[in-house]
Amino acid sequence: MKETLKRTKEKIQKDPRHWLIHLMDFVDDFRYYKDPGMVQEPFPLTNNRYDALLAATAQYICDEKGLTPPSWLFQVPACKSPWFVSGLENLKAIALVESPLAFRMRKIFVLENFLTRV
Repeated sequence: MKETLKRTKEKIQKDPRHWLIHLMDFVDDFRYYKDPGMVQEPFPLTNNRYDALLAATAQYICDEKGLTPPSWLFQVPACKSPWFVSGLENLKAIALVESPLAFRMRKIFVLENFLTRV
């Protein structure tokens, strides 16, 4: 079964400790299926950080696949305060430079390989 963005949000809510696994499962499925329907249904806004992260990720991978992101993604608010996802102080400067626009505009800072899988 294809992961949807809404279902991914539900999984993260139930199991926040493993948020990155749930996020990357969605990213893998989206890149494989390239199905815009996987991001069409909005999710409830309940967690500022994860909501912004999911919206940024969906926008980024839609752009990557040449798909038009649904307009509701742009209504998801940015993080209230900057979130450096790596959590490592010495990577903050690099993350400021490398973060894709979809993440930066939501005050989320990641390394350029954040959504890269091996």
